[in-house]
Amino acid sequence: MITVGIDCGAKTTKTVIMKDGKIVGKALVLSGFDQVKGIKECYQAALKEAGVKDAQVEAICGTGSGKNAIKTAFAETKDLVNDIKAMGKGAHFFFPKARTVADVGAEEGRAAKLDEQGNPLDFAINEKCAAGAGAFIEAMARALETPLEQLGPLAIKSIKEIPMNAQCAIFAESEVVGLIHAKTEKQDISKAIHDAMASRIVSMIRRIGVNEDVVMLGGVAYNPGFVQAMKRQLGIGQLYIPERPEFGMAVGAAVAARE
Repeated sequence: MITVGIDCGAKTTKTVIMKDGKIVGKALVLSGFDQVKGIKECYQAALKEAGVKDAQVEAICGTGSGKNAIKTAFAETKDLVNDIKAMGKGAHFFFPKARTVADVGAEEGRAAKLDEQGNPLDFAINEKCAAGAGAFIEAMARALETPLEQLGPLAIKSIKEIPMNAQCAIFAESEVVGLIHAKTEKQDISKAIHDAMASRIVSMIRRIGVNEDVVMLGGVAYNPGFVQAMKRQLGIGQLYIPERPEFGMAVGAAVAARE
C-alpha cells in the first residue's frame, strides 16, 4: 500500500511517501504565499524521489497549520489529522517505545504523552508566542549578529547560568541587547537564550508528565545548544531524535493514512 503524508507548516511543507509502511521518498519546500502551489510542488518532488506514479497512491493524509490547503490541492485527500496526532504517530514510527514527544517548529512548540500505539493521551501547545518556537532563536541570532547555524554550537561552550525572560521574545531581545552592552561573552548569551526557550518547552512537558524515552521532532532538533538545554532541564541523558526530525509530522500523517 502506498500512502502519502503532507505537513504544510507556516514556513515549510514536507511530504513523505510510504510503501507498505516504509519511507521510500520525501521532499521539503518553502510553503510560500501560495500554499496550494507549494503543496503540489512538494508532492511531485517526493513522488519523483520515490519512483512512484501519482496513480499508484492509495491514500493522502494532511496535517499542519495549512492542512486545509492540502484538501484544496488534492480533492482525494483521505483525511486531515491535527498536529498532536501526527507528531504522536511520527514519534511512534521512529521510536516505538516513545511515551513523550516534543515538536518544536518555526512558529509553534508542542508536547504530548503517548500510549503504546502512539496515540496522544494528553498534550500541551505553546502558541501565539515566539518564545517557544524556532522564530525565537532566529530573532536572538539577529540580535547577536551571529549566523543562526552558529548559535547552537556557541551555547554548548558555556557553563554560565544567566537568567532570561522566557515569556516574551520582545523582552528577551531587550535583555540580549543589555547583556551585549554589559560585555557578556556571546557564548554565555547564547546559552541563556537556549536555556530560556528550553524552559518553556520543558514546562509544557512537565504539565503532561515526563515519561521514559522522550522524542524530539521539528527542525529545532538540529540545534545542539537547544538539545543540550532540553536534556539538562529534563534531567535525562538522551533525547531520541530521528535522522530527519523536520519530517516527523509528515511521517505521522502517512502512518495515519495507512491506518
